[in-house]
Amino acid sequence: MLSQKCKYALRTVLFLAIEGDKSCPKGGKDISTTLKIPEAYTGKILQELAKKNIITSVKGPGGGFYLSEDNLKSPIINVIEIIDGLSFFESCGLGLSKCSSEHPCPIHNDFKIAREHLKKVFINKTVLELANEIKTNDFTLVR
Repeated sequence: MLSQKCKYALRTVLFLAIEGDKSCPKGGKDISTTLKIPEAYTGKILQELAKKNIITSVKGPGGGFYLSEDNLKSPIINVIEIIDGLSFFESCGLGLSKCSSEHPCPIHNDFKIAREHLKKVFINKTVLELANEIKTNDFTLVR
């Protein structure tokens, strides 16, 4: 499963895709308050995402974060890879270290199918596509 930090990062990126732009970058406090994510945690996530060019930052007065056109084209898997890594897509559903095709756990085959499907979704969905789905379907990013 995705870590809480990764879920926060995904929500942050999608929020910026919907609400932020170059002319009006969003500050960490605004993002934290709107998404109900602890402020210190939000700051760390924003720094990490900016450092890896998943989001764009603007320094100084009126600065903040937004998504460039290139950022919007990024597949969601990039966020997951930066925050959690990709080991989830290779791991055992029961957390067993010796689970493999040769020595499967009881849910190995079913979990492998689900895990591979989820990986394809994250590879094929861009930030912009998910942002558009959120806007079109009136989905929420707030818990």
